[in-house]
Amino acid sequence: MIFDLKDKIALVTGASRGIGLEIARSLLNEGAKVILCSRKKQGLEAAALALGNPESLTIIPAHIGKPDQVDEMFRIIQEKFGQLDILINNVGMNLITPGIADLTPELWQKIIDTNLSGTFLCSRKAALMMRAKGLGKIVSLSSIAGRKATPGMGIYGIAKAGIEMMTRVLAAELAPFNVQVNCVAPAMVKTDFSKPFWSSKALLDHVTATIPMARIAEIEDVVKPVLFLVSDGSSYITGQTLVVDGGATII
Repeated sequence: MIFDLKDKIALVTGASRGIGLEIARSLLNEGAKVILCSRKKQGLEAAALALGNPESLTIIPAHIGKPDQVDEMFRIIQEKFGQLDILINNVGMNLITPGIADLTPELWQKIIDTNLSGTFLCSRKAALMMRAKGLGKIVSLSSIAGRKATPGMGIYGIAKAGIEMMTRVLAAELAPFNVQVNCVAPAMVKTDFSKPFWSSKALLDHVTATIPMARIAEIEDVVKPVLFLVSDGSSYITGQTLVVDGGATII
């Protein structure tokens, strides 16, 4: 085992597909007991079947933007496991949005609730459990959209920038309790979420022209840094954002 997460209790939000599903798979492969969270029970059941390790899996349907559902999820975790060692804040939602001046408050709230408020609600509950134990790892998925203003992705970018600041604040608050809080910020990743972009050769060529490594990220390019940040190898790293972008933000 490279990362050795044997018997660690890990919660992955947005775990029914894409990056979240593969993070869950890798955590299982490293020996962790994994809790899968997503909004739809049917999607979670399909994910659990695909992962094929029922004795080490728990599924909890929840909308992480709703405080009552997050509270209930953590009540179940406390009751079943009595601890949480790892939280992966993976849920992300983006819609193509107009400029801020033309944006409705309802659309603003929808994107902020799912991305930023959901990360806050889960991190808050996890922090209480980890602080009491004196041990834990929180890793949130951000995006380079949180570092560069991008047309059509403005509110998503604001939410992701907020996640990076939350990471730093929470890291400072939890450092005395031996809890490390970090972030991974990828560029475009080849998932169903981004398929409208990479499935078009013209759009893909446009994107890769801005990346020194001349390709978009594969899912494993994101999963491996996440695994490092939840392992003992990162025990002296906290409050950091690891940018996984093939060099896109250096030019």
